[in-house]
Amino acid sequence: MFRRTFWFTAGAAAGVWATTKVNRKLKKLTPESLAAQAANKAIDAGHRLKEFALDVRDGMAQREAELGEVLGLNERPDPELPPQRRVAAIGDTKRSGTEQLGNGKQIKYIENTTYTYNRNEDH
Repeated sequence: MFRRTFWFTAGAAAGVWATTKVNRKLKKLTPESLAAQAANKAIDAGHRLKEFALDVRDGMAQREAELGEVLGLNERPDPELPPQRRVAAIGDTKRSGTEQLGNGKQIKYIENTTYTYNRNEDH
């Protein structure tokens, strides 16, 4: 008799345990639960992506600083500015002489001559 009571109780406990386990699984498979799980996973993925982007930004800033050091871009420039270049005025030019351009060409100026800029001359 004791043996039958033991097995009856063990069977009842196993049935309760199995029913509870199945009900939990079924609740996880409802549409609302699946939607909530998907939303949680999307939020987690967003957090991981944000952390990755911040790590990339930090790495870029560090590498930029290293390159600036190596190339000497972080040093302060000389306090003296270079002398200002003379810019030829477009229009009336009243001077005589020649001027050497950087590309090897010379410009000849004749007194009281007007030079106008024609942008089609260069083509």
